[in-house]
Amino acid sequence: MMATAAKLFLGHRLRRLRKERGLSQTDMASTLAISPSYLNHLERNQRPVTAALLLKLADTYQVDVLSFASGSGARTGPDELTEIFADPLLSDLSVPRYELVELAHNAPTVAEGIARIYAALKEAERMPALAEADDARSLVTPENWVRDYIQAHRNHYPEIEEAAETIGGALTDPLSVAEPMRRRLKDAWGITARVVSQSLLGNLSQAYDPDRRMFLISSQLRQENRTFALAYQLAVTEFAGLFDRMVGDASPPDEGIAELLHMHLANYAAGAIMMPYGKFLRSAEEMHYSIDRLCGEYGANVEQVAHRLTTLNRPNARGVPFFMLRVDPAGNISKRYAGEKFPFSRFGGTCPKWNLHAAFQAAGQVVTQLIETPDGHRYFTVARTIERPIKSDLSGGLLAIGLGCDISYAHKLHCAEGIDLDRAPVVAVGPACTICPRIDCGYRAAPPAGRKLAVTGNRKTISPYPFVPA
Repeated sequence: MMATAAKLFLGHRLRRLRKERGLSQTDMASTLAISPSYLNHLERNQRPVTAALLLKLADTYQVDVLSFASGSGARTGPDELTEIFADPLLSDLSVPRYELVELAHNAPTVAEGIARIYAALKEAERMPALAEADDARSLVTPENWVRDYIQAHRNHYPEIEEAAETIGGALTDPLSVAEPMRRRLKDAWGITARVVSQSLLGNLSQAYDPDRRMFLISSQLRQENRTFALAYQLAVTEFAGLFDRMVGDASPPDEGIAELLHMHLANYAAGAIMMPYGKFLRSAEEMHYSIDRLCGEYGANVEQVAHRLTTLNRPNARGVPFFMLRVDPAGNISKRYAGEKFPFSRFGGTCPKWNLHAAFQAAGQVVTQLIETPDGHRYFTVARTIERPIKSDLSGGLLAIGLGCDISYAHKLHCAEGIDLDRAPVVAVGPACTICPRIDCGYRAAPPAGRKLAVTGNRKTISPYPFVPA
């Protein structure tokens, strides 16, 4: 029996589109050849948007169907709200899931406001000194603000892609892209790039001196990271106006966050210059998303390629929608990207049953795993260790990269070849322990918020925190 397609209630997005275009309901209804009363029902989510109407919206107003239908512009979805309202501070409210879904879909700005306040509260718990500041915006940490900005754009920036593809295409070299980038910096901008001893840079890995028009790169950077450094400097030079406009449009709350966002955009552009979108997507498809082969093709390292794979979100030219994390041996997450839905906690860490951390015990090897989240979705994941960018005793040890995608795409991946996806073992994972609904889990580190414990004195369970199901 065929599954019934989910109905699309897109009232808020439809109303926002109409208001952004300065249209009345009568005007939009006339353009779409529907009645104003029907449009009113659509905007109030009393009627679902049909596929035919969605296509007409796309054709009339030049919107991307997938982005519009999936609500990718919303930073805070039902899963994030569920995590927030599972906090002990709010769990006694027992807010039903359908209310959180309605809030996320019909009032996304309010949902984002709740998420920001919650993130600030968690930051105040982590660093109490911040809570004493006069300006509450100091509780909005730069990394969280920029991370939310990235996810709101699904880690894809069309304007940067177009500009970088133009430059990247002109830098094609059969041996290395580094040399043509160095020449372009010199010939077009009068900037000389040099590799210098680390002792001259102190604790910096790269530095630009605008007075001398000199770009200095640490000799301790690995070769792929030297190339990336050149691409970064080329990006901040060539795209200065574009970055300034994008940062201005984003309206970051303070200068520090603005600078971090600017650096993120430049890093994104550097990867796009090294691996131009169209060419990279074709290579990825031809090479079955083999990270090692893509590294060899583009002179990039594992992390650079993995990050680039999460950005392949161009309308009508999409790649496999990957999510990616980077963690250290202590479990600290320093990067978190997703082209589509991210299956783990927004505010917490990852599930210990996901073998991302096992990569540290198998350094240099590719570790694959099929996982299933509580909502029944399955993902094919890959974990492997990477070296830090700079060769230094002070830079620490290995890091681990986790890359994954919905299992429906796994047949396209080189690392899934030879695996029977229908019979391979599937590991049940969850989000943060405080919101994970799985009962029989021996890895549980905390009881789920808002659930009554089922602990008795005459028996012990596999889970240290058994609880009564909802």
